[in-house]
Amino acid sequence: MEKNQANKAKTIKIIIILAISATLSLGAYIMSAKDIILTIDGKDEEIRTFSDTLEELLQEKGIAVDNYTYISLPLETELEDNMNIVIITPKPYTISMGEIKTEIVSIYSNVGDILKDQKIVLDEDDYTLPGIDEEVYPGDEIAIFRVEEVIEEREEVLPFQSLVKKTDEMDIGQERLAQEGENGLKKIRISKIFENGKLKEEKIVDETIVKEAVPEIIERGTRNVMTASRGTFRYKNVLTMVATAYDLSHDSTGKSPGDKYYGITASGTKARPGVVAVDPNVIPLGTKLYVASLDGSPDYGFCVAEDTGGAIKGNKIDLFFETAGEVARFGRRKVKVYILDNNR
Repeated sequence: MEKNQANKAKTIKIIIILAISATLSLGAYIMSAKDIILTIDGKDEEIRTFSDTLEELLQEKGIAVDNYTYISLPLETELEDNMNIVIITPKPYTISMGEIKTEIVSIYSNVGDILKDQKIVLDEDDYTLPGIDEEVYPGDEIAIFRVEEVIEEREEVLPFQSLVKKTDEMDIGQERLAQEGENGLKKIRISKIFENGKLKEEKIVDETIVKEAVPEIIERGTRNVMTASRGTFRYKNVLTMVATAYDLSHDSTGKSPGDKYYGITASGTKARPGVVAVDPNVIPLGTKLYVASLDGSPDYGFCVAEDTGGAIKGNKIDLFFETAGEVARFGRRKVKVYILDNNR
């Protein structure tokens, strides 16, 4: 009986030792638990874990990460009590440039940070919408505008002007070219602004006159008083014409004495010295004239346009003489025909 009691006491002692050992092991296990603050996308979560490393903790919590996920500590980091672990998951965005759109992911929400994360560098004049310092939300589009300025040079012709200079050294109605005109040249610098390859703005930034235009100068006569061999007179126009001569002969007029209209002008007046035949489309009948010689011979002098002739067309005039000898001597020559002022 004493033996049974001794065995029973031994068994109880073993049970007590095992209980104490289990209690100590459980206490050690409980003591190994760590309180961790897990911050995911800005939201804090306090958790208790028995994992030894960060990687084990993520597996424990079923948190999947990839190459784009930000984790504040390496996966092999051994966990410590009250440790704060920050995790930022990547968000989707669209980056566009003109017609090209690219889907990307980034852990950032600031436009500038997203572009830096994507290794996109903006030049000085480039810009984005939304702005570089603005915040965006997952799924938003960031538009990039590449701005390029191109300077073009163009040449532009400067047309010359025509200037009229009046002079009393020439007869009224006469003109002459005193100076030939020359076009000038201007260089224009134009700024063209392109956004993503498309022309957005065009403006002139500089103009330089390379060559000034030279004006054309036309001298126009104003002289209307003439002192000729037959006297002084005022006139309103002067023409240089080809002059011929005629008399009352059949050769000149096609009429003979006895004909109904022999010796009668187209105006119905009697043919006489001082009567001339003209083209009425150039000089109206009844116009008072003065015919001056250009070859030094005596002027025909004062006369009246009262007759016409079949061969007298355009810039021609036919002067009446009394004799065939005078007609022959006059022949054909250039003259100046002054259209007299009606107030003469």
